[in-house]
Amino acid sequence: MDLALFDLDETLICEDSASLWCRWLVSQGYAPAALVEQERALMVRYREGLLSAEEYMQATLTPLAGMGTLTVAGWVRRFIQRDILPRLYPAAREKLAWHQQRGDKVMVMSPGGDHLAMPIAQQLGADGALAVGVEIVNDRYSGRPCGVSNHGRDATARLTDWLALQDDARFTQIWAYGDSINDLPLLERADRAHVINPAEPLYQLALQRGWEVCRWIK
Repeated sequence: MDLALFDLDETLICEDSASLWCRWLVSQGYAPAALVEQERALMVRYREGLLSAEEYMQATLTPLAGMGTLTVAGWVRRFIQRDILPRLYPAAREKLAWHQQRGDKVMVMSPGGDHLAMPIAQQLGADGALAVGVEIVNDRYSGRPCGVSNHGRDATARLTDWLALQDDARFTQIWAYGDSINDLPLLERADRAHVINPAEPLYQLALQRGWEVCRWIK
């Protein structure tokens, strides 16, 4: 059995799931309109490496503080149907199905919260997700992240920890799919690396290393 690791944002889907989630919260009246612009500014800093995933999530989890887990789960289901599934690349759906038909273990990787990544992975038929934990106290969200970041080198640390727990699984090969230079540690860990719609720096690196370059369109 092989292991297939799919980055979520701009790999499986054509946008960023955390940004979409903030816009959805505002559209439903669950968060102030200012959150959209705040999130956009935070995302710029995050992508430039000036902000950690925890700091980003600390700011954007505020609307969930004090909310019950069942309530938020209902929100997430509606969000996935409206904003995630329509943005799934057709080629991503095909590749997910291909791995599932082979009997591979399929995991979704996300630098965001597991309150989104886990149900998204479930909807896509994946076996699970590796994402940042979101703190729950007495069945309510505290509005704070918990656990190690899933960004860059920390993503591979999380993967290493997860693999150590798979006592009964023996993965013959690891396949990885990513779109960003931030996914480089994940791609380097894989036996079969695929870069999806890469920007120039990652594209050139993929050519040098013989990684497969995929152009997925919506």
